[in-house]
Amino acid sequence: MKFDVIRFGCTAASIWGLLVLLVGVANLLWPAYGAAFLKAIDSIYPGYHFGEWGFGGVLVATLYAIIDAWIVGVLFALLYNKFTKKKRA
Repeated sequence: MKFDVIRFGCTAASIWGLLVLLVGVANLLWPAYGAAFLKAIDSIYPGYHFGEWGFGGVLVATLYAIIDAWIVGVLFALLYNKFTKKKRA
């Protein structure tokens, strides 16, 4: 079975982007929620600064997450397809 590379990237981007968005919005509503997770995101994505921009910062982190996860998803699918090729007899 081979992965559709683009669709796998889109799936990974959707899941990771939605997760970052939901945690970011929840943190705006309940400031203690997900603070450690968002600080880790702050250390990974250079344009996001935890607690500085409010909802705009959450959108920046979500955009970074979507792009990052799409690239990782595409690379994963490409590697998976490369290493799972069936040998012809």
